[in-house]
Amino acid sequence: MTTDKIYKIVHVVGVSDESIQQAVRNAIERAGKTLRNLDWFEVNEIRGSIKEGKPVFQVEVRIGFRLED
Repeated sequence: MTTDKIYKIVHVVGVSDESIQQAVRNAIERAGKTLRNLDWFEVNEIRGSIKEGKPVFQVEVRIGFRLED
């Protein structure tokens, strides 16, 4: 058994009008629909917009997933 792992990284932007945390969850859940072996994430940037006086959160998330043999 080997412990060597190789990862690929994708950048996605999650959006939510609820919270930064929900924007991260949205990004990870959506990536999980088309990618397997999601293993870690990193929030690179937090930004947002204002719609009708309310914040809309956007987070750039790097998601690492293990490549299969």
